[in-house]
Amino acid sequence: MDLLWYITAVIEAKHVSAVFYRAEDGAEPVRVWLKSMAKEDRFKIGTDIKTVEFGWPMGMPHCRPLGNGLYEVRTDLRNRTARVLFFVADAHMVLVHGFLKKTRTTPRKDMTLALSRKRKWESSI
Repeated sequence: MDLLWYITAVIEAKHVSAVFYRAEDGAEPVRVWLKSMAKEDRFKIGTDIKTVEFGWPMGMPHCRPLGNGLYEVRTDLRNRTARVLFFVADAHMVLVHGFLKKTRTTPRKDMTLALSRKRKWESSI
């Protein structure tokens, strides 16, 4: 099988492609957050992101809408819960914020930060 054909087929099978939000200074906060985690946790979160890429639109248990165009990828780790907040724009799943969840609700500061990044992305287009 031709490698280029295979890569093209995989890309076309995705409904949305994950991209990291990039701040004005060039930093990619979700990538930095992921790199700070243990390898097995990164793998599990990445697998859940990939599930959303290929299955979009989708709901629970992998993904949940939060309002204002934001969604979360839900990952249960060994003794913790990770969330990656994103929005969809032009067939891209823009990953804007990642955190470990400590309460039943998504903290307001995390929602505010994600929404702020979403608005910056939209105003830069």
